[in-house]
Amino acid sequence: MAHEPLSQEDVLLEGFLALDTPEGFRAELIEGEIVVTPPPDGDHEDYIELIVQQVYRRSRTDMQFSGNKGLKLGKAEGCPKDHLIPDGTFAPRTLRLYRGAEPWMPCQGGSMVLEVTSTRPKADREVKRHCYARGGIPLYLLIDRDTSEATLLGDPRGDDYRQRCTVPFGKPLTLPEPFAFDLETSDFL
Repeated sequence: MAHEPLSQEDVLLEGFLALDTPEGFRAELIEGEIVVTPPPDGDHEDYIELIVQQVYRRSRTDMQFSGNKGLKLGKAEGCPKDHLIPDGTFAPRTLRLYRGAEPWMPCQGGSMVLEVTSTRPKADREVKRHCYARGGIPLYLLIDRDTSEATLLGDPRGDDYRQRCTVPFGKPLTLPEPFAFDLETSDFL
């Protein structure tokens, strides 16, 4: 029985899934490009921890957090399905989305993704924003260390978000339901 030849998309996806990245590095497949990023610095991790603590303490909905699970998202035209590893993903604890041995999970059920800019800030501001919107992630929280701003994007439509709220570090940023609290950013200064 003859097998159909693999498409370029299939070959890229197979090669990506077979990668063995060094410990601490992250490999992502973003709009048809394999991107490997080095381990984050301490300030990057500090921002994430500050946000996670506020969500756990103040969110109206009991949330789970993952900084390691990758998301399988909608695909850009002519590219295989995107595989991104956000700096953080929040989902209602009742859904228990992070169970299982599979390193890549579908994005359905996630409430918010978090990115803190590091080595590729333009990718966090633009490319990943489009990927998360295509995947239907309701909220995208971007902590931009270069501009000292926190941006919350909401209402995904197509490959972008229709709502945007940006505040300078030091000002609170309102997180809507299911979080329903003001994220304090003064510790980011």
